[in-house]
Amino acid sequence: MDMRERIVAGLKLAMKSQDKPRLATLRLINAAIKDKDIALRGEAEETNVSDDDVLGILSKMVKQRHESARAYEEGGRLDLAERERAEITVIEEFLPKKLNEDEVDAAIGKAIAACEATSIRDMGRVMGVLKAEYTGQMDFGRVGPMVKDRLG
Repeated sequence: MDMRERIVAGLKLAMKSQDKPRLATLRLINAAIKDKDIALRGEAEETNVSDDDVLGILSKMVKQRHESARAYEEGGRLDLAERERAEITVIEEFLPKKLNEDEVDAAIGKAIAACEATSIRDMGRVMGVLKAEYTGQMDFGRVGPMVKDRLG
């Protein structure tokens, strides 16, 4: 079952169980995927969003909600921050398991070896390999400095 089918199945289940917060989050995910479908129509012959695109969309949604929750906490709106965290939980159900520190370190080493990277100039290629293989499994904002340290 591809990502889109899993999300639609989750949407149907949430409708049947009348889980309104989960249903609202799944509808947001579905809308984001449809937006990407529409954007792809004009620029490529492939009009369906791939699983990698869906993973990218979900990762972006999680990042946005983390930022929103932090802003709501700073503003004293704990109820809204909690709602953002609940949405993160639903979205993360569709993402692959996050890698731990050791696994991230091993993945970086593997990507550096695959690219035969030797200097900081090769960082873009290394990050490209990591993003292609580990989308949704690691936080690239944290991984970037780690790659830089290894190459620098």
